[in-house]
Amino acid sequence: MADGKPESTNSQSGVTSTSRSLLVRLNEHEEAAWDRLVELYTPLVCHWCRGQRLPEQDLPDVIQEVFKAVSLNIDRFRHDRPGDTFRGWLRTISRSKVNDCFRKKGKEATAAGGTEAHATFQQIADGTLESDSGNESDDESPEATEKQLLFRRALELVQRDFEERTWKAFWKVVVDGMTPKDAGEELDMKPGTVRVAKSRVLARLRQEFGDLM
Repeated sequence: MADGKPESTNSQSGVTSTSRSLLVRLNEHEEAAWDRLVELYTPLVCHWCRGQRLPEQDLPDVIQEVFKAVSLNIDRFRHDRPGDTFRGWLRTISRSKVNDCFRKKGKEATAAGGTEAHATFQQIADGTLESDSGNESDDESPEATEKQLLFRRALELVQRDFEERTWKAFWKVVVDGMTPKDAGEELDMKPGTVRVAKSRVLARLRQEFGDLM
């Protein structure tokens, strides 16, 4: 009720259905949690696949294989050691599945007499061919790019759970860098109400995605 009205919630992704973190729900094999995971991480998995120069026509199959592997091995993921992150674990799986795809296509190309194609696929699979995702600026590290992609996707997913006015207040302060006072003047809201809106959205992000991001 950041602006005096109750927030609307989506029936599948509202606050009630996500009182527990997404990772907890994944470990309990909740179907809605798996859907949410795919929604959240598919853009990032696509980014990694394209970074390894996976052909666009192979993206759907590889993405399916990635999330299949996650579903079969989620119980093995650990994040109680320094440096352990779900993103890093998923990146490793994604790279493995892309390499599997290249190896398979390399064998197919060799069977068809395409030795040059086989060599190229093998270079990519072995990581010896330079990768160029085309999505990173010179002054932005891959780590920063990944975090930005993931954060923006998470924002897209939780936006549906908030009224437009609340969301605008959050966006102007957190993304546009405005002060609560300036944002409030623009939206005809009190600075305190703007701060509450910001806190509500950030709390929502931490509640659902905190242990994955």
